[in-house]
Amino acid sequence: MSEVHKIYTPSSPLPAGRTGLLTPFEPGTRTLEAGFQVAPQFKPLPVDVVFDKDVAMTLRDGVTIHIDVFRPATTDEVPVIMAYSPYGKAQGTSMSVMGVFGLVGVPNSAVSGLEKFEAADPAYWVAQGYAIANPDIRGVVDSDGDSVLWDRQDGRDAYDIIEWLAEQEWSNGKVAMSGTSYLAVAQWFAASEQPPHLVAINPWEGVSDVYRDLVMRGGMPDTGFARQLQEGSFFGKGQKEDILAEVAAYPLINELWENKIPAFEKITVPAYVVASYSNTLHTAGTFRAWRRMASEQKWLRIHNSQEWPDYYDEANVEDLRRFFDHFVKGEDNGWETTPRVCYSVLDLEGGDEVAVAADQFPPTDVAPMKFFLDGRTRVLSTDAPAERVPAVYTVAANPNAVSFLATFDSETVLVGYPKAHLFVEARDADDMDLFVLMQKLGAHGTPLEAFTTPNHGAMIHDLTDHGATILKYKGSDGRLRVSTRHLDETLSTVDVPAHTFDRVEKLEPGQIAEIEIDLFPVGLKFYPGEQLRFIISSRNLLGTLMPAIQEYAGANSGQHVIHTGGEHASYLQLPVQKA
Repeated sequence: MSEVHKIYTPSSPLPAGRTGLLTPFEPGTRTLEAGFQVAPQFKPLPVDVVFDKDVAMTLRDGVTIHIDVFRPATTDEVPVIMAYSPYGKAQGTSMSVMGVFGLVGVPNSAVSGLEKFEAADPAYWVAQGYAIANPDIRGVVDSDGDSVLWDRQDGRDAYDIIEWLAEQEWSNGKVAMSGTSYLAVAQWFAASEQPPHLVAINPWEGVSDVYRDLVMRGGMPDTGFARQLQEGSFFGKGQKEDILAEVAAYPLINELWENKIPAFEKITVPAYVVASYSNTLHTAGTFRAWRRMASEQKWLRIHNSQEWPDYYDEANVEDLRRFFDHFVKGEDNGWETTPRVCYSVLDLEGGDEVAVAADQFPPTDVAPMKFFLDGRTRVLSTDAPAERVPAVYTVAANPNAVSFLATFDSETVLVGYPKAHLFVEARDADDMDLFVLMQKLGAHGTPLEAFTTPNHGAMIHDLTDHGATILKYKGSDGRLRVSTRHLDETLSTVDVPAHTFDRVEKLEPGQIAEIEIDLFPVGLKFYPGEQLRFIISSRNLLGTLMPAIQEYAGANSGQHVIHTGGEHASYLQLPVQKA
């Protein structure tokens, strides 16, 4: 019997700033007439909506949860879209959600306020003949039980809710799922359980491995956002999972962390996946899930902004409706002719390309190319240097980094997965936390960056000078604690290395370790005269994922040596599109 157990901590009631106008527990059914506004700043309802509030539903283990349903005022049976997350189902009108949307530049008038945070808006979808189901999952607000954080328990609970929704008298038995972040992750867990009445999913950016994406990225215990998620969510009457205590107790991959990875090989339902290159929390997980899920009917769209403005953009909502109308309603609307991949190419100078069609990602006209590091000239070259010249920095010094440049003589497009293959040594230490970043430099050597949000105000500048990386794109980054360098031979590919994180292999004095680091996927254009800068450092080069969370400081000392040339020819592998 397993000795690995979840750890729990007491939860607490939903605080005032997180409550919405419809948070109070008031079971019953009423009709919200066309023109209804939950508050003056929100979008009015275009049609009559039947609102079933706080409907009790019992999960397979006897735990009772509560669900809000918004559905058309009709006697016809309708399909339903479910939003599964630990955020209170009535938080759409809360000060916290309005503040977050205001920060990124999504106006209150873009939504009805009836939507669950990061979920589909009933004002639009009910008018299109869909019901919207917003459950308070186990342990959240007025629902019973103890909550978990991104876990296969979510998948089992979602299965039960989906099958319950399919049996309701107003339902036609077809259920879909949609939403961003936690709601995206929940879809992978739900679909891997294969509930019979789940017919389509729409994961819109989310992690797909709690260990690798949230608490131990690159083998480093970077738990700033995990703390914010644990302490700022999962409010309820019982207990909530203590992910912080778990990562302290179980720093290597074990059964607990394996149960926080969806069974991708069991995801066979049609899927419309949305990703970006710039979401430092979600990018790696979204692309991983896209690669590994078994669905034969799956589509990927890679946008060039931030997930919330992208999710509520009117054109993107219409695009999603075409997908759901085809697979949920069975409409012959031509969706099957949609390119399997639509990707973006960023230039960070106002000329991004979007909706570039392809059959796969990376596209078939992309080939990996090695750019070798030269410690003497500090350039990146397609020819491996014959001379062995190390590049060295002292962790406690300034600078505590080394970089290498490649200059492009002709227009060059990178689309796909970069990776670093390095030979490294730690002097006066038995381990190294390495951070790497691939930047684009303009023709005058200036680092090019781009906000991912419509809001470019002074506060956004302040937040993103160092940190809040989901709000500004500064390049493709990666990281690795060298003692966790062991590769997973089953999951690693030529393009994307994957590490087991099941062992610690400390460095011996003088040992040169051969490592691979995966960087976030890119779609990036370089014009003649522009440069790529590749930085290797002991410090967190980009700062925090989110505003106002604690930054991780690398566990480093002594000197770091990056070996180049000869038998230790370190290189950066780039996905270069044929001209």
